[in-house]
Amino acid sequence: MQRSKNVGIYVHIPFCKKKCQYCDFKSYEGKENLIEQYIKWVKYELKEIGEGNKLDYESHFDDLAIVNTIYIGGGTPSIIDPKYITEILQTIKNNYTLNESQVEITIEINPGTVCESKLLEYKKSGVNRLSIGLQSTKNNILKTLGRIHTFEDFLNTYNMARSIGFNNINVDLMLGLPNQSIKDLEESIDEILKLNPEHISVYSLIIEEGTPFYEKLEKKEIELPSEEMERKMYWIAKKKLKEAGYVHYEISNFAKKGYESKHNLSCWNQEEYIGVGAAAHSYTNNVRFSNIDSIEEYINNYETNNETDNFIFHEKQSKESKMKEFMLLGLRKIEGVHIQDFKNRFSDNPIYLYRKELEKLVKEELIEIDGDIIRLTDKGLDLANLVWEEFV
Repeated sequence: MQRSKNVGIYVHIPFCKKKCQYCDFKSYEGKENLIEQYIKWVKYELKEIGEGNKLDYESHFDDLAIVNTIYIGGGTPSIIDPKYITEILQTIKNNYTLNESQVEITIEINPGTVCESKLLEYKKSGVNRLSIGLQSTKNNILKTLGRIHTFEDFLNTYNMARSIGFNNINVDLMLGLPNQSIKDLEESIDEILKLNPEHISVYSLIIEEGTPFYEKLEKKEIELPSEEMERKMYWIAKKKLKEAGYVHYEISNFAKKGYESKHNLSCWNQEEYIGVGAAAHSYTNNVRFSNIDSIEEYINNYETNNETDNFIFHEKQSKESKMKEFMLLGLRKIEGVHIQDFKNRFSDNPIYLYRKELEKLVKEELIEIDGDIIRLTDKGLDLANLVWEEFV
């Protein structure tokens, strides 16, 4: 008898009240007039996938798929009417088999874009995990980033969520920001630790071409901390969070035991997921594909019966590419890659397959091999990109 498999669903809400200065995600401001049409076709796409009608190359969920995680991201999902979140989740429940007792349902929210009634509707609809985009507790830094909220807005949002009964909350923080000092970062972490969230993500700022920050950096209108300072910030954050009882389980993620993000872990463990909506990415049956970025084109292609034009094929994985990706993704996790897991999945030994790469990385002190586990060293955490390059 064929076994069922766990899968995740990601729903992209690409609307923003205001685009942040550093953001290179596929999100758009000033397009609120498209929300109703967009949600209509997101629900349609979810239904089509659930019925197995999405694509010709066998990249849909099968009858044995059990939905283990649902993640509603953006953009800013919390700026749309909460009834649409309810409708999306109801569509999923109507068309998929959910792991009812364990399904993790996350929505990203930004402070200042939710009220008590929104949070109550999220909870009623089944959302059981919130991810709040804070980034810093310093209002001057938030202003530089182009965030639309203050730290006080965040506190109000967080406390409302707690009073309503949300007991699984992630808070996003960033380091290596313009004008950010070590003291700023330490004080931000201390303020968040007082609130005792279940999960904290700490991301380093990466400035991508095409963002306002990229142009400002080119014109020397902003200045970033040195690479040495940014790394120092990272290790201070890691130390403070570990001392506070958080488990460092992925390069940028810390959680109380048992509150690791199931959705993100499933991606790092190379499990399947389907992405719905403009710019959303999917991975099923060894195929990686995505939807087109444009909201207008996404809607128009459905309305003109050209829905196949929404899909972009990226890769049909070979065994070799899948094995390399398993190594790359696994080395994002602090626990690393379990050699036996690799053998069970691929019937090959990574120590033999990648002996040259591993020998080089061990010699450079970027990884260590400890019994059944291949993991990053402390030096490897700082230079992880060099490790991952060996498996691209």
